[in-house]
Amino acid sequence: MTRSPVLALVVSLAVAGALRAEPPRKPPNILFALADDWGYGHAGVYGDKVVHTPTFDRIVREGALFMRAYCTSPSCTPSRGSMLTGRPVHQLEEGGNLWSTLPKKFVCYPDLLEAHGYVVGFSGKGWAPGTIAGTGRPRNPAGPSFKNFAAFRKTVPDGKPWCFWFGSHDPHRAYVKDTGVQSGMKLADVSVPPYLPDTPEVRGDICDYYFAVQRYDRDTGDILKQLEQAGELDNTIIVMTGDNGWPFPRSKANLYDCGTHESLAIRWPGVATPGRVVDNFVTLADLAPTFLEAAGLPPLPEMTGRSLIPLLRGEKVAGRGQVFVERERHANVRKGDLSYPSRAIRTKDFLYIRNLRPDRWPAGDPEMWKAVGPFGDIDNGPSKVFLLAHRDESETGRLFELACGKRPGEELYDLRKDPNELNNVAGRPEYAADQTRLRAQLDQWMKETSDPRVDEKADPWDKYPYIGGPDRMPVNKPRE
Repeated sequence: MTRSPVLALVVSLAVAGALRAEPPRKPPNILFALADDWGYGHAGVYGDKVVHTPTFDRIVREGALFMRAYCTSPSCTPSRGSMLTGRPVHQLEEGGNLWSTLPKKFVCYPDLLEAHGYVVGFSGKGWAPGTIAGTGRPRNPAGPSFKNFAAFRKTVPDGKPWCFWFGSHDPHRAYVKDTGVQSGMKLADVSVPPYLPDTPEVRGDICDYYFAVQRYDRDTGDILKQLEQAGELDNTIIVMTGDNGWPFPRSKANLYDCGTHESLAIRWPGVATPGRVVDNFVTLADLAPTFLEAAGLPPLPEMTGRSLIPLLRGEKVAGRGQVFVERERHANVRKGDLSYPSRAIRTKDFLYIRNLRPDRWPAGDPEMWKAVGPFGDIDNGPSKVFLLAHRDESETGRLFELACGKRPGEELYDLRKDPNELNNVAGRPEYAADQTRLRAQLDQWMKETSDPRVDEKADPWDKYPYIGGPDRMPVNKPRE
């Protein structure tokens, strides 16, 4: 049979194209560099003039910067559990508390990637703090533990994709006092947010925090150098972010932005256009489905997180106009081991918070119960010491009440006028329609995601044991 000239041309072009086609690339590697207690904006690229973050700034230049990224809970254990499972923390049972467990039935993305052919591992702080005892898990939910990234890479066969969780312990407290100033930072250059006392003690504390942030940035940069030397940098997705807000009064363990808003940058050549700025609302629960999609896997049906890949590509995405955040028991700091349950919705213009047990102390009891000290949901450090020591003075007393005082059942902040969330406008007639709308949206989310707190009498997180204590950390012996 004689071929037509057109058919012959199509066939010849197809053959030529097949001969020129590059062999399929292996799925991308994944480097997840997670800081501990690193809040939003504390990086040079966000405009901070004191802290130096050349690695994070490079990731932004060569990838995407997120302006509205939020953890799902401002507490280490539940936030990390949500990242691993792609689910809201109220679905994770005891995993919604600090110093808890994460039952095996809650599937984590490293296990799915490993089953799909990836080599997985972590170093430093993985899912923590808590214990794997009694969960049926043979290892930390973040994967097998290694001494460092170099030790992990030695176990990866040639041609195999890998996923590594670098869990920095920085910038978690405690800090070595005056390391920031001794490194060259100047107290006068520090910008003190209006919810903290503006004193030399607090400025120095912020500098020491910055010093720890810089160490995290440097350590991540060391891993990038290893990737460049191995020729793997451009086939690796690199994510840099923190697990919750910075460890200062009214921040970590609170649903205000200083407790939930996160710095986030993602580098992925060929997908994330260099220098892209993403203004949509995202949460760190979106990372699990993102990693799965990058590996060619669908997200699990129970995952409420949504892949970030369309945003990295610059596509228009609906349903990204708000995020929901929540908290249960952080440290064990209330008589009876009680939680401080709260739920919130954050939109461009408003933050609406529902405090479900407003009779309890939000920062912990004034007298030490079992952990940390008075008002124990605030980490110990110079800023807390100053705040408590000067609580009887007029200006510091006002800030003390903002951080430690009891709160009403509903809080509403108009971010257009009050970006630091200092003036609660809940109950004001001019905000009635906004408050009603946001309350309904929060209620709907709680119902749709099967939050046990829909039942106003439910208090399951009060009854889960507080594992507490460094001897109970779920740390496998690192592999060399």
